[in-house]
Amino acid sequence: MRLAWFSWLLRHFTEYGYSQGLLRAAIGTTAVLVTAALVWFALHRHTPAAVAAAGLISALGIGWLAFH
Repeated sequence: MRLAWFSWLLRHFTEYGYSQGLLRAAIGTTAVLVTAALVWFALHRHTPAAVAAAGLISALGIGWLAFH
């Protein structure tokens, strides 16, 4: 699933706010994924909540990068 998501992201690279350059895209995406990982680790004792929160953070973060 992760590989499919990554390939989809590469196909739509210029449509989602990543046209400002590879460095900015990498920094923004890394920041979103690190934030999602921190949320995951904070909630790791409650696995369903951790999965839901990390997924929501990732979706909202990538969505924000897409349109700003």
